[in-house]
Amino acid sequence: TVLFLGINGSIASEASIIVVPALAAAAFESVGMHPIAGLLAGYAATNAGFTACVIVAGTDVLLAGVTESAAQMIDPSMTVNATCNWYFMFVSVFTLTVAGVFVNKKFIVPRLGTYDPANGEGVDAVESSSEITPVQAKALRGAGIFSILYIVLFALMVILRAEDGSILNGPFIKGLVPILMIYFILVGVVYGLIAGTIKKSSDVPLLMGQALEGMTGYIVLVFVIAQFINMFSYTNLGMIIAVKSADALQAAGFTGIPLMLFFIILCCVVNLFMTSGSGKWYIFAPILVPMMMMLGYSPAFAQIVYRIGDSTTNAITPIYPYIPIAIGMAKKYDRNFGMGSLISMMLPYSIAFLLVWIVQMIVWVLLNLPLGPGVNVFL
Repeated sequence: TVLFLGINGSIASEASIIVVPALAAAAFESVGMHPIAGLLAGYAATNAGFTACVIVAGTDVLLAGVTESAAQMIDPSMTVNATCNWYFMFVSVFTLTVAGVFVNKKFIVPRLGTYDPANGEGVDAVESSSEITPVQAKALRGAGIFSILYIVLFALMVILRAEDGSILNGPFIKGLVPILMIYFILVGVVYGLIAGTIKKSSDVPLLMGQALEGMTGYIVLVFVIAQFINMFSYTNLGMIIAVKSADALQAAGFTGIPLMLFFIILCCVVNLFMTSGSGKWYIFAPILVPMMMMLGYSPAFAQIVYRIGDSTTNAITPIYPYIPIAIGMAKKYDRNFGMGSLISMMLPYSIAFLLVWIVQMIVWVLLNLPLGPGVNVFL
């Protein structure tokens, strides 16, 4: 359950990386299991399995937009829908969940041994201070009721179709990012009003501003990336690199599955030094997508190759901003737990997820299964 929910945590973007591991640790401890085993399972699921999800999430919309821009360097009429990887990622949730359970049972739990509460740093104090008050419980119920009503509205929007009668081009998919954004704003407002943390309308923009403080570095990064993309478009440098690279790979006979594995490993390595998934795709897409198209693969499949490499090494990246948070959580249960402990225990998850995803990708290629509605591996 922890792994399944954690992998689907990308619905709530990176907030799941903070929420799921902490809840997983408490859940494991409550049933007599080692809490750090739960924390590690949650951390692996929300990081190494970040890109997989049973529904189309904000990540799909963000990546598809970049992929479409890169694909139009080859074919100006090419469109890439947010659902282009949906089937593949839907199945990935279940294959990665099985792989994660296997790793937790066979490698993590035996290594951790028996849990001793005396090794922690103030677990009891933390637990007692984190109990939900009646007011907070009432606010959670209100937020839950609002969520159900919003989902009903979600379902009604699926009925609305585009002029051509397609759901994929209708307002549900095209407007997914604002739909999710509005939901998270409104559910927060509902909770805050009932809990008393929001007392007047002016409190809402103040709280939103505080949340954006941590995004300033990313906003600066996106500005620089925009100039990078524009430079590629203006100079046709991306097209030149793609054409020359495709010709060289074809001449060397380095195509097919070996080529895919090469790019996956390349993305894995780069991810150790640059953690922003969208930031890396802005750099890779203008080269990888046109080159893969010239070799006969669809832009959606190029995006799959990138997403596999980008996700699997998130959990073992030393410069990842959420590592200190995870270590802080773990120290509540084991004061000797540090970065070495976290990365060494995340390594089996990363390797298992990578191998499972590679096998799944090969099956998709050999059987030419659809990646999403109306989208195949090959052009």
